[in-house]
Amino acid sequence: MPKHLTKLSTIALICMMGMPLQAQDTPSADTVVATVNGTEITLGHMIMVRATLPEQYQQMPADALFDGILEQLVQQETLAQSDDATETRRVKIALDNERRTLLASEVIEMAATDAVTDEALQSAYDAKYVGAEMGDEFNAAHILVETEEEAAALVEELNGGADFAELARENSTGPSGPNGGELGWFSAGMMVEPFQAAVEGMENGTISDPVQTQFGWHVIKLIETRTKSAPELDAVREELSGTIQRAAVEAKIAELVDAAEITRTDKAELDTEALNDLSLLED
Repeated sequence: MPKHLTKLSTIALICMMGMPLQAQDTPSADTVVATVNGTEITLGHMIMVRATLPEQYQQMPADALFDGILEQLVQQETLAQSDDATETRRVKIALDNERRTLLASEVIEMAATDAVTDEALQSAYDAKYVGAEMGDEFNAAHILVETEEEAAALVEELNGGADFAELARENSTGPSGPNGGELGWFSAGMMVEPFQAAVEGMENGTISDPVQTQFGWHVIKLIETRTKSAPELDAVREELSGTIQRAAVEAKIAELVDAAEITRTDKAELDTEALNDLSLLED
């Protein structure tokens, strides 16, 4: 199929901006919006084009898109009816694939949508979070300097009774310095490994020896440790919904494939390079 035909959508949407058709009181997918040599173009045809427009058009109001979409369909139908239009092998195969894709998508969407119920969400939440060990969270502060000598000197001052927050404001090169070095609460995996390992080996209220990371040398104060609590269901609803839907779709596909009578040609019997040969689609 000539590639320039695929540009009709963009051309029509940008260039064709006339007066919209008079709206009907009760429009439906079968509402006729135009005819081309007796062939009807319906509102349903327009809705499907609207739903598949490129992202840059998705936020545009319907009124601004209406005429461009209609003109696109009119042009396409006119071209499709022309003497130059023939249903070639390439077209027939493309239509087969499009039909297969659309029908499969409908089944997948139905399976995914039906799977997400309040009961399924609660069950998935309970399985993942109720009684699960969530690990610890740490509230710490640090002072970041360039050399081990600077860090060791700060540790000595702190052990002598110096105020951690004040030393952080005066010496830390990190962004938390003006805030007294406070990092807030974090859990495993949120900090670089040497820093995280040092914190997990500390007692509340203690000061670490100098710790080196790719950012420099740290002096760490562990302020408090607590057991991480499970999130509320609403906070993870989207995540759980995705998990439920993926499982439902995989189960649906497995169920239908297992029940189908399927034969496959042995790949060894074919020249797989034929997959790249578009000339095989020619009549």
